[in-house]
Amino acid sequence: MSILLVTSSPRGNASHSTRVATELAEKLLAADPSAKLVARDLVANPLPHIDPDYSTGIYTPVEARTQRQAEVVGVSDAVLDELFAADTIILATGFINFGISSTLKSWVDHVARSGKTFAYGENGPKGLVTGKKVYIVLASGGIYSEGAAVQMDHAIPYLRSVLGFIGMTDVEVIRIEGVGMGPDAVTAALAKASAKVDAAVATAATVAAAA
Repeated sequence: MSILLVTSSPRGNASHSTRVATELAEKLLAADPSAKLVARDLVANPLPHIDPDYSTGIYTPVEARTQRQAEVVGVSDAVLDELFAADTIILATGFINFGISSTLKSWVDHVARSGKTFAYGENGPKGLVTGKKVYIVLASGGIYSEGAAVQMDHAIPYLRSVLGFIGMTDVEVIRIEGVGMGPDAVTAALAKASAKVDAAVATAATVAAAA
């Protein structure tokens, strides 16, 4: 098994999403000693936002690309190679202004490529990234999984939509909610998330044994 861990929080060591996502990756590795981990830290190594060189370069034959086009498309190709090589993808983000981090959005922009991760046919678009298990680890200051604030969550619906569009429909969400509500709330949120991590690892081990 190959695991791709993508972290995107700007909070460094204080990041709850990075902490829980890393815990999940480490426990999956412990459960399968043969597994390999590839980690992409989008804060330490941010991807370039898509620009005119990228948007024209991806449709330009390799031999006709300018040096700048080759560079930016090459970055995208490397990200795609990581995605296709992974069996399990862990995406970690903080809940920022009701959505995902801008660094994770850049990652999405690089992996959602026509002819690479999706294609248009007679029956409409078809996702080409299949057979993957995806975990989304989302940390938020408030509670957005239930109650009146549900409608303000544009992170999980967006990620489910775009991941599904490119073929990844086996998506599990691990939330760390209410971390802005005081120390006790943080402790409770982390404990709940850790329990979900353990449950996810146990399920993954059961699926692997049955395969």
